[in-house]
Amino acid sequence: MDFSVVAVAREDDSPVEEPLRVAVAADRLGYREVWAGEGPTWDSFVLATAIGRATERVALTAGPVPVSVRDAYTVARGAASVGALTGRPVGVALGTSSKRVVEGVHGRPRVRPAAVLEESAAAVRALLHGVEGEPVVPGSDFRRRLAPPGGPLTVAAFGDRAIGTAAAHADRMLLDVVSPEQVRALRARLDAAAARLGRTPPALAAWLPAAVDPGPESLAQVLGSIAGYLTVPGYREVFAEAGFSKAVELAASGADRGTLVRALPPEAATTLGLVGDLATVRARVADYAEAGLDEIALVPATAGDPAGERTLTALGPA
Repeated sequence: MDFSVVAVAREDDSPVEEPLRVAVAADRLGYREVWAGEGPTWDSFVLATAIGRATERVALTAGPVPVSVRDAYTVARGAASVGALTGRPVGVALGTSSKRVVEGVHGRPRVRPAAVLEESAAAVRALLHGVEGEPVVPGSDFRRRLAPPGGPLTVAAFGDRAIGTAAAHADRMLLDVVSPEQVRALRARLDAAAARLGRTPPALAAWLPAAVDPGPESLAQVLGSIAGYLTVPGYREVFAEAGFSKAVELAASGADRGTLVRALPPEAATTLGLVGDLATVRARVADYAEAGLDEIALVPATAGDPAGERTLTALGPA
């Protein structure tokens, strides 16, 4: 199993500078790659640049960036800019994000998201592999002055059309907060999509919340990170089958995040993540590997464990 580290995944109450501390710890501990996620607080390319300047060797991936907000050239230019300023390989992750973010934060319409993802992935892949001196886009009078960023193209996927896009264009497909059972099913769908295209399947990675020997604060943070999935099709069934129907029903009724966290028992944190003592977490990693996952991108709990130091140290490269 390959491990990488997510410096920032989704919005929570952690200090805004915490992603830099997580990235510095990951670099010091020998992890090969850090993800700079994008959300209402952080621009992923700015954060990736700051991480690159604060660390020594770790490779960088920006995103997933929402394809309804950034055009393909802007994405490729952002990655090339990060690479030029940091001297590191820079990858890009693309995703459709949510209506809450695209329309509620950016004020952009989120229409035909699967089609836009397909169009963006094809265009970004071509732009990521261009060469200096050629037109920035076909037919343009402007010439490339920055080297290609050199990192992989990742596509965040869950539905069939997004999985098809990943199979067609990506070096890696990304899942977010999934159980081993979901991994097994999604791995099969990815392999089948790639086979139909006559293409080798891309690697399969997942962002997973992680907390080794968590205290109460870390556990609450992990539960908060998964509470938003209680109403999502494909996830609510996982929670219901695991015995957390009450929380699923509360979420369906519109209960707020705090109420949902209080309704979820500690065991819920292990349903979609790596939580517990080191032996428990390692056994869970083995479950994900057996299900077909190639890479775990650790989203370390930092509440009660600044920079996720305890978790990252326990799971770090030998």
